[in-house]
Amino acid sequence: MAAPTPSAEPEHGWPLGWGASLGEFRIHLTVERGLSTNTASAYLSDLNHLAAWACEAGIPADALDRDHLTAFLVSQQAQGKAPRSLARMSSSLRAFLTFLRMEGGGGAGPEAVVKAPRPPRILPRTLGESQIEALLNAPDTATPLGVRDRAWLELLYASGLRVSELAGLPALSVFLDEGFLKVTGKGRKDRLIPFGTGAERWIRAWLALRPGFKPSGGELFVGQRGEGLTRQHLWRLLKGYARTAGLRAEAVSPHVLRHAFATHLLDHGADLRAVQAMLGHADISTTQIYTHVHQTRLRALYDQMHPRSGP
Repeated sequence: MAAPTPSAEPEHGWPLGWGASLGEFRIHLTVERGLSTNTASAYLSDLNHLAAWACEAGIPADALDRDHLTAFLVSQQAQGKAPRSLARMSSSLRAFLTFLRMEGGGGAGPEAVVKAPRPPRILPRTLGESQIEALLNAPDTATPLGVRDRAWLELLYASGLRVSELAGLPALSVFLDEGFLKVTGKGRKDRLIPFGTGAERWIRAWLALRPGFKPSGGELFVGQRGEGLTRQHLWRLLKGYARTAGLRAEAVSPHVLRHAFATHLLDHGADLRAVQAMLGHADISTTQIYTHVHQTRLRALYDQMHPRSGP
């Protein structure tokens, strides 16, 4: 039986027990672990490559061993997969093998996956404080939509929200008098994030105008017909405001504002654990990359300013 290609069929179409195993794994990820559809699909995308390789070699899902897994990763490396992609794929393999072991399946466990080469550390792109100021001032606040856009830009920078969290943020989750918002992030985990008076001012201004848009749902930010704003809509708006602010549109994204939020907090002396909590990172090692950005900026400032910094 010919193995379907990874891009051609869903996991249920795989032979040799792979379809059933991957289908059950998807349910495990979304129902038992509470991961988003996008995150579950990322796992399955990696595992589809494994299924294609294993089906071509005639290896059932419950018969994988260390040699099989090593050979598969070597084959992916030979195809030109980057270290970061291989590391992510190894993580997906370990999660899948852990699930199979929990279900009582035979074959290798997660310890059989060889450690992938550490991907190079990529420092996140960010914006300087003057660039952020120009971006925040870009909307025309003489118009209701300009007030709305100034409000969500202020909130995005003030809170470090992910764009998906901003798009779905309920109006009732923002507590203006207390200066906090409640957001449900990855893994359906709630967190409280403070925000400053700048964001509060513009959110209040927007809330005074919001009823005129006749919202169809409870989202804080809505479009002209009252519908909630999508991630794609927010992206497009942000790119336009970047150009208005004189910034390169390709260098600005909602995630860049999230990076700016974290970096600027650390620049001004914030505690790393506090930044971790506000960003919603499960592991502080994810947050620690911002300390490298902070140190890089300090080094550049020192080299520029200190009279004895030269050779």
